[in-house]
Amino acid sequence: MLTRSSVMVCAAAALALAGCSSGDDGKAAEPTDETVVTATVSDAPPSPATPSLSPSSPSSPSSDVSASPSLSVPASASPSPVPVTGPDQKLVTMTVSGGFAGVNREVVLRGDGTVRTTDSGESAVRRTTTAQFTTLRTLLGDPALADVPAFAIDMGSADKFQYTLQFDGRTVMTDRSTDAPALDRLIGALEKWLPTN
Repeated sequence: MLTRSSVMVCAAAALALAGCSSGDDGKAAEPTDETVVTATVSDAPPSPATPSLSPSSPSSPSSDVSASPSLSVPASASPSPVPVTGPDQKLVTMTVSGGFAGVNREVVLRGDGTVRTTDSGESAVRRTTTAQFTTLRTLLGDPALADVPAFAIDMGSADKFQYTLQFDGRTVMTDRSTDAPALDRLIGALEKWLPTN
């Protein structure tokens, strides 16, 4: 029969190994994901139930009858549309410059659902549909945008377009040479509003 202290040692060992894998060089690697592991123990005698690992939300120590560890996996945040505070609010401004021809184009999405584009000195204002406006705001609300670096430009490449985006109080500059799917989706959606030449 296992004692409470041996169960604790086994649980601690299992928790220490959770989320780890061996690296290519044979050394221990870092955890493979952001898994939060919690265990609760009480002074009550162990229950005959077999301890199991199951997803649950983190909890404070309680008087659980068994010493069963539980895994808490952070819920993947799904994008939701960014809020609009007023019709004059600039939700996003994207400037496209450079390239072989040396372009300078701009797209501005405003809180009233209008998109103002500027290309070669000529401006145009168009209105989005409700669905288009919601889609653009949802792309802006993607939590993955928080992980995009502020500057990601290949300095060795002179003929690429450079994109400068201002949204959510920050400025991001990229030439799309790095892997940033959330940013690429946003740029692609905004580029559709630019006039075709």
